[in-house]
Amino acid sequence: MQKLTQREKTILKLITEGYCNTQISEKVYVSIHTVKAHISSIIRKLDAKNRTNAVYIAITNNILDE
Repeated sequence: MQKLTQREKTILKLITEGYCNTQISEKVYVSIHTVKAHISSIIRKLDAKNRTNAVYIAITNNILDE
């Protein structure tokens, strides 16, 4: 499992709080395409199946607490 960047952790935290891609893009002031790219990177780095699985992995491994 690769280490997430601070921006990826921020986006992952927003996903865990239930925000959709559009809401995330508005909160962190980036385009929706950038949000999608970050989410793809998060999924790849955590070796997750999808964004829900990425949230599960992050919570069970205390990734957002680092």
